[in-house]
Amino acid sequence: MKPELSMNATIDRSESSEKLKLTLPTGHIQENVMRLLEQIGIKFLSTGRSYRPVCSDKTIETKMLKAQNIPSLVALGRHDCGFSGLDWIYEQQADVVELLDLQFDPVSIVVAMPEQLLPTFQQRKATDPPLIVASEYRKLSDEYIKRENLNAIFLHAYGATEALPPEDADLIIDNTSTGTTLHHNRLKIVAELMQSTTRFICNREVLKNPAKRKRLEEMTMLMESTIRAKEKVMLEMNVPTQYFDRVVNDLPCMRAPTISKLHNDEGYVVKIAVPKSDVPALIPKLVALGATDILEFKVEKIVI
Repeated sequence: MKPELSMNATIDRSESSEKLKLTLPTGHIQENVMRLLEQIGIKFLSTGRSYRPVCSDKTIETKMLKAQNIPSLVALGRHDCGFSGLDWIYEQQADVVELLDLQFDPVSIVVAMPEQLLPTFQQRKATDPPLIVASEYRKLSDEYIKRENLNAIFLHAYGATEALPPEDADLIIDNTSTGTTLHHNRLKIVAELMQSTTRFICNREVLKNPAKRKRLEEMTMLMESTIRAKEKVMLEMNVPTQYFDRVVNDLPCMRAPTISKLHNDEGYVVKIAVPKSDVPALIPKLVALGATDILEFKVEKIVI
């Protein structure tokens, strides 16, 4: 979080007297969420170790919670909205409305086991002792055990699940982004159960409140436009009249290029929004077609 918030940054929405109760996640997904909210004008002032940061928007009341707790509490109506991973929403079968997939912090929920157990795993007999399956995900574990018809006992882990095998667990079900931690602990992925990213969710009943619904729609639109803009840049170029047709006819853009005439009819100014990944190949091509004075701009938001 950034503590440099000043009173001058306060957003006044005094027309709404009922505050929107927003939950922010603690832990590793917090940084991306806070940065996104700041980009849409919602800033927070840290107050030491308090779990209630001061928000620049007077109509928002904020509390910080572990991401695992947010889906159930939002579903229960204790908070209006919040951020959590799809894995915890599914795990808790939380009856919430997903407003937006932020695409942050992608992870896979996987089944992994010690490498040395792999050769004998498929040859297990009904008379063998039950497997110990360790995880923070009880529902996902129960589903996997039932689906694979395993003779197994579930062990609820409380963090550092990958440290349990082989002495304390035979299988683990855990989230991983790169698989590096599993590899370092000599664990082999044997199945992928689901993929998860950070989601913006809200309570179903809160959408019946017109003021809060409008605020949630605004926030969702601004966040979506900011996320969309991350993959785009704006290119602006001058195009002499004699090269105009061949440049414009071959331009990639979201819908249509923005075109205006240069002073004294000496050509045109052309603007396009394009994927960042296309720029290295596109600029030399534009130059070859006759475009000049090409400028590249960062795009903050794209509202469609």
